[in-house]
Amino acid sequence: MNLRLRLTLLGVGAMNSPRFAPAGLLLRCARQRAAFDGGPGAEPPPGRLAGWLVTDEQAELRSALGLRASARGVRIGAGDLELGTVRVRCLPVEHTSHPAYGYRIETGGPVAVWAPEFWEFPEWAAGADLMFAEAAAWDRPIRFRGGVGGHASVRSVADQAVRLGVRRLVLAHIGRPTLRAIDAGARPPFGEWGVEGRTYSLGFAAPASSAPLAS
Repeated sequence: MNLRLRLTLLGVGAMNSPRFAPAGLLLRCARQRAAFDGGPGAEPPPGRLAGWLVTDEQAELRSALGLRASARGVRIGAGDLELGTVRVRCLPVEHTSHPAYGYRIETGGPVAVWAPEFWEFPEWAAGADLMFAEAAAWDRPIRFRGGVGGHASVRSVADQAVRLGVRRLVLAHIGRPTLRAIDAGARPPFGEWGVEGRTYSLGFAAPASSAPLAS
């Protein structure tokens, strides 16, 4: 049986973006759905969610996300998730002074990665067929006060994605420095700007012995 992993960007903005809703993602496969991050203006459409995963459990949007998730009958949190034949793995990223994460979405074939915030490009994203990645800074990284983590630059993210064999890079956490670059007509050396509402698909073959996914 052939299945299709559908990943829809709910938002592509960094914190307090003047233009975009907060970076968020909706995963759909067969009848299963899960959300990643998001926030006001970047919420999954109505319907059952198997989980609502976040990359930073201490983020400023955690209260708003928690209320929205609770109304949907799910809890926000970081962790692994099994969605029939799709396995979502929660993996650490270097970003700030407390734990932060990204997600490797494995189908048994193509691999997708959701890693919208990091200071160092995660090595575990190597070989991803599709990666949604950090884009807060343009040509120089943003360092947090006290020197603890920050945001990698688009140029660095693009270079590392090429080095590690990422096939398609979608920049999906766009900050003000990058907005200024976009307005000036700049383009990333590799990859593309994420588009709110756009769906990115990966097809794969489900194991012959797998049972139909539950509704």
